[in-house]
Amino acid sequence: MSSEVAGRAAQRVVVVGGGPGGYESALVAAHLGADVTVVDRDGVGGAAVLTDCVPSKTLISTADFMSRFFAAAGLGVKLAESPEPGEVARADMPTVNERVKSLAAAQSADIAARLERDGVTVVRGTGRLDGPERVVVEGADGTTQTLDADVVLVSTGARPRELASAMPDGERILTWQQVYDVPELPEHVVVVGSGVTGAEFAHAYLGLGCEVTLVSSRDRVLPGEDPDAAAVIEDVFKRRGMNVLGRSRAESVVRDGDGVLVTLTDGRTVSASHCVMAVGSVPNTEDVGLASAGVALSSSGHVQVDSVSRTTARGVYAAGDCTGVLPLASVAAMQGRTAMSHALGDAVAPLNLRAVAANIFTDPEIATVGWSAPALDEAGIGYEAVMLPLATNPRAKMQNVRDGFVKLFSRSGSGVVLGGVVVAPRASELIFPVALAVQTKLTVDQVAASFTVYPSMSGSIAEAARQLHARPS
Repeated sequence: MSSEVAGRAAQRVVVVGGGPGGYESALVAAHLGADVTVVDRDGVGGAAVLTDCVPSKTLISTADFMSRFFAAAGLGVKLAESPEPGEVARADMPTVNERVKSLAAAQSADIAARLERDGVTVVRGTGRLDGPERVVVEGADGTTQTLDADVVLVSTGARPRELASAMPDGERILTWQQVYDVPELPEHVVVVGSGVTGAEFAHAYLGLGCEVTLVSSRDRVLPGEDPDAAAVIEDVFKRRGMNVLGRSRAESVVRDGDGVLVTLTDGRTVSASHCVMAVGSVPNTEDVGLASAGVALSSSGHVQVDSVSRTTARGVYAAGDCTGVLPLASVAAMQGRTAMSHALGDAVAPLNLRAVAANIFTDPEIATVGWSAPALDEAGIGYEAVMLPLATNPRAKMQNVRDGFVKLFSRSGSGVVLGGVVVAPRASELIFPVALAVQTKLTVDQVAASFTVYPSMSGSIAEAARQLHARPS
């Protein structure tokens, strides 16, 4: 890369952390002509690629593939009898774990190759700010080097929250980052926490053929999601044999011989072979030199940023889970891209959280974008809503899909699409047209006027839009 851009010295950008917020910001900065260095400790791609998103969704893909065998009879497919009555397929965990880790490593290598191709320097080590214009890197061998910077971006991510009464040991009591080292298929898994991470791992282990108990401290699983969507998932979980303990809170988890003993606050106990703790995360913001550099943290330890990812220190930006904005890889990447565009003088728009599409990889998946009904009610915005069950969709009938729906929200009067919820197989793909409508402020009539394939799941999105068409007064 040239160190001169348009006759002036290139801006020096140092990115601390190689996750989605870090490597995406580095690519944008390099494209804009900056001299970019990424300080990475664990591997390019960060936790999202190496221990969180990519591995967990790979594990879920294996579980979903196995589930097809069990659903085959409903499609008229008769499978040969297996040696053990009722056993259609069984997961070989060493093979599954090897595939998960190999895929994560391959994705990390692809990202590293892209950074190198674009002229980004990657320095292996732990980065710490020494004021707002300098980053000190400590290598694994104890050596240090100092990097001067015109712009610093902090993208140090987060790690699983640990409870003193349920400390992970990496063998039987596990965080979600440790499950890929379990050598055998667990007989009975207790998942503590029924948020997104807990629900996804409970679904995965159920699909792999394990007995699963889900401990939920709230009235229902996925308490922060659309109530109708959460009700569908909880019903599916229970129907497939999961033991869902609602309004229950784990007081402690301890080793009990070759298994674990989970004690609930009401005195009940659950014995199992393994326990996965999914009780939130904490930001990796300690020992990064943030306070001395003038970077303000919230009471939870997250870096405080504005809508273009600036911190309180001049020239220092932050992106990703360390900011606590939204714990999504897509949001981290957008924060990083926005930060570099702003820092290097390119055109930029503030982060629009109302246009963020998110997905929960259960079966069926839950995808959302834009405003939710509770948020619209709280804001006092007039809206219309329609929910269509997928059971009436012809393609869903062909694929034996009975659970799920499409829900759209539109502004009263104008008909502008405000948000949507899709509960369906591959909802992560189906939400994209709704996300486009929200981002570009399309009306329900414009969505309804777009052609869809017949038969297709996306036809339900167009049909929901048609039903939101305002009747002549």
